[in-house]
Amino acid sequence: MRVLAAMSGGVDSAVAAALAVDAGHDVTGVHLALSPDRQTLRSGARGCCSVEDAHDARRVADELGIPFYVWDLADRFREDVVEDFVAEYAAGRTPNPCLRCNEKIKFTAVLDRARALGFDAVVTGHHARLADGELRRSVDAAKDQSYVLGVLTPEQLAAAVFPLGGMTKDRVREIAAQRGFAVAGKADSHDICFIPDGDTRGFLARRLGSRPGPVVDAATGATVGEHDGTYGFTVGQRRGLGVSVGDQRPRYVLGIEPVTRTVTIGTADLAGVEVVVTGAPTWTGAAPELPVRAEVQLRAHGAPVPCEVTANADGGLRIALQEQQRGVAAGQSAVLYEPDAERGDRVLGQAAIHTTGERGETVRHYPLA
Repeated sequence: MRVLAAMSGGVDSAVAAALAVDAGHDVTGVHLALSPDRQTLRSGARGCCSVEDAHDARRVADELGIPFYVWDLADRFREDVVEDFVAEYAAGRTPNPCLRCNEKIKFTAVLDRARALGFDAVVTGHHARLADGELRRSVDAAKDQSYVLGVLTPEQLAAAVFPLGGMTKDRVREIAAQRGFAVAGKADSHDICFIPDGDTRGFLARRLGSRPGPVVDAATGATVGEHDGTYGFTVGQRRGLGVSVGDQRPRYVLGIEPVTRTVTIGTADLAGVEVVVTGAPTWTGAAPELPVRAEVQLRAHGAPVPCEVTANADGGLRIALQEQQRGVAAGQSAVLYEPDAERGDRVLGQAAIHTTGERGETVRHYPLA
């Protein structure tokens, strides 16, 4: 099989490319240039896609004896990932740029170009498994990336290869060291690649400017502070609220209203939600017959929660949670997994979260039991 190996310059993609070669595939390596100023995109373990990373990827390709190219997708990345990220925060939502990058860049722009060039599949270093065409969690639960791949369609998954899903991250580094790859001990990338200093609020402030508004206490309706922009907050946030309420109990962000620029905060007993309402879903295989019982993961590093999924009249989903959850933010992805004990690692699909509430309601937070 003729495959394109997406090589970020990290240890995961290096080993994935090596395993593709070992499997007998005709492999070509490609590094994605995603920024017009790649010199600024790495500082230690932060960021990715820098010139340093391109050099690391090229060295691995040379050691494997495979062709290697750099594809400039900076304009596409800016439009589909960075601008989307800014627009989502401006609208009071909390996006996941890694999910958007997988959807729009790695498995749309790259896959489309790869197919046009005659490649059969794209190989990546994602920690997830494909079994009989079904997307499943990695055996390394701590590194599992199936959540950010849940947006992929059956057609995209049919042209994807994930060689690392059956091994732990320690084993990946061990293989890299055995092969003498210089990236064997390279730190993993963290945070958001296009915000290398990790200051998301500062990045958004530079893009969106000052948009001051009130911080309101949900229990009393009183204004307890001011903020410079709703984009500096996400539902469930506890730290950095910039307010002090008389009883000194911890406060959490309960809601964000970008039109009135209001951030609503409240105590832990007001922070739970029981129902999640989403937009139209993307299924990784055949769409299940609704209603269906499943498990749902509501953020990238969240724990799965048993739920019942029904259809909404507008084409979205209504997900009733078995256990109340905090920090469920609009704009994040609700990824559904099969609940069967033997197959509970299988991804059914995902949908973007629109609103949350109680059973029988649509947009209300309610007390935890």
